[in-house]
Amino acid sequence: MTSPILEKLAALGLVLPAVPTPVAAYVNCVRSGKLLFLSGGLPLDGDRKVIGKVPAEVSIEEAKEGARMIVLNRLAIIQDAIGSLDKVKQVVALTGFVNSAPDFFEHPQVVNGASELLVEIFGDKGRHARTALGAAALPLNVAVEINLIVEVED
Repeated sequence: MTSPILEKLAALGLVLPAVPTPVAAYVNCVRSGKLLFLSGGLPLDGDRKVIGKVPAEVSIEEAKEGARMIVLNRLAIIQDAIGSLDKVKQVVALTGFVNSAPDFFEHPQVVNGASELLVEIFGDKGRHARTALGAAALPLNVAVEINLIVEVED
């Protein structure tokens, strides 16, 4: 059986990474009813990582790419949890944290990397409520961290 969402990813030149292993005392996601609550993801994928403060050490564009990396990692977790990304009914909410230099105020621009990719992949099902915040520091000094709440089919 073909998967429209995996076909869409392929058309965009994207591939889901392996399901990331949590780096501390938590699980990747918890399902409650029709909702999946995904833990905060980091822009780490093998040798690829986006580390440092935005924009002092990492450009907005690099941090945006990190946000896209996180979305792909979160999608791998969703697929693992429910068997198919085609079972996603709606991306409900996204919270993005940006490791910010003290005078940086363009957090939404960084988090747009994640939001725009979700809409590109899922269309209207990818539109979501969102919060974009600056942080003095993030785990492992990553540039961005993102968590999701996703509604899925029964």
